[in-house]
Amino acid sequence: MVMKQIDSIIKKSKNILIASHINPDGDTLGSMCAMYHLIKDNYKKNAQMVIVSKLPETYEFLPQIQDALFIENMDLSREYDLVINVDIASIDRCNDVQTLFKKAKNTINIDHHETNNSYAEINIIDPHASATGEIIYEIAQALNWQISKECAIGLYTAILTDTGGFKFSNTSPKTMEYSAQIMKYGIDSSDIYRKCYESQSKNMVLFQCYCVNKAEFTNNDKIAYTTVYKKDLEKFNNNGEDYTDGLTEKLRAINTTEIAFVVKELNAATSKVSMRSKNTDIAKICSTLGGGGHKFAAGAVIKANVNDAVKLILKEIEKLNL
Repeated sequence: MVMKQIDSIIKKSKNILIASHINPDGDTLGSMCAMYHLIKDNYKKNAQMVIVSKLPETYEFLPQIQDALFIENMDLSREYDLVINVDIASIDRCNDVQTLFKKAKNTINIDHHETNNSYAEINIIDPHASATGEIIYEIAQALNWQISKECAIGLYTAILTDTGGFKFSNTSPKTMEYSAQIMKYGIDSSDIYRKCYESQSKNMVLFQCYCVNKAEFTNNDKIAYTTVYKKDLEKFNNNGEDYTDGLTEKLRAINTTEIAFVVKELNAATSKVSMRSKNTDIAKICSTLGGGGHKFAAGAVIKANVNDAVKLILKEIEKLNL
């Protein structure tokens, strides 16, 4: 029934917007590009893609990603027939796109975060899916949509990156099966892997080494964390790139670590936390702090400076009696 609704709404929509979340990763961008091509190839319609913050250089290879608009260049008074949010756990994760989303005649929310509260007219949420790209592939299969090589690149990128190169615990037999099927559309999987994981700039590598080197450890090294200040980013000539991407995973990879987190300064009174764990449900911790995410990968934006944010996080972790 839901699939028929999606088909019907896309058919009748003249202007369509596909949105990604703030600080975009491979899943939201890959899913956005995949959905763009699915609509273009199967309905002969050109949807508009929107990015709400800087596009990471890592994902500039995604087909047609350069055609995406940035939210600051869009007319927020425009009314779209359909807005599709991909990989956006909560409506505030797309910043000013909220305005366009709320004004739209129809809305679709496709996501795999268990904290998603079904904020759209049509919600397709599967917390058991490894990535939003996996869900979009299922939708394409259910509706017998044609999948182009360009679409497949987006789908594969989404799944590859949200499973950490198929090494995270969210990698299921279904994930591997879908990925194998997607590879049959002519993509170069090794090339996509290199672009996602082996194309980091010298400054990014040096920055992450710096952050790891100043990491703090508590609870018999079960908790590992580091802090990132604006001055740190400026020191390594950061031009708006999210150099913290993958940093939390590096701390979690230490054999004694159970919970790892990175606290990044957004301004003097606001911090962003990225948290990862091996066996502990940290989505609950981040939910308490006003955020959310997955069981072993979550985050939040905290109204506190970096030092106070660290204290708040450690206080919440203490309640777990690790």
